[in-house]
Amino acid sequence: MPVVLALGLDPEFVDPKAMGGFSAPVVRAYIDAQLERIRALGYEMESCMVDLGDTAENVLSEQLRKRAFDCVMIGAGLRNPEFLRLFEKLLNVVHALAPGAKICFNSSPADSAEAVQRWV
Repeated sequence: MPVVLALGLDPEFVDPKAMGGFSAPVVRAYIDAQLERIRALGYEMESCMVDLGDTAENVLSEQLRKRAFDCVMIGAGLRNPEFLRLFEKLLNVVHALAPGAKICFNSSPADSAEAVQRWV
């Protein structure tokens, strides 16, 4: 079974206006439901939600050191131009600690399964 890491911004750190006015718990529940959808397709999914940079690199590094991943899906929120430096840092952590993993990108949690399926 392919193992996938879903890397994204923890909704607790994002302005609700940027999330369509939805609260962090509602957004988190939606993300979790989409990850369950991917599991139902036969993938082993792990989630790695990070903050806006204070501990993000360490959290991701710890997650990547726990096991090998076939794919790392990087969420759309991290690719927001506002978070460009954080995105670059995290992408380089993935490159350094999971060099064999495919990398994919979703445009929202709703197309996460399709993003994963393109690469694994």
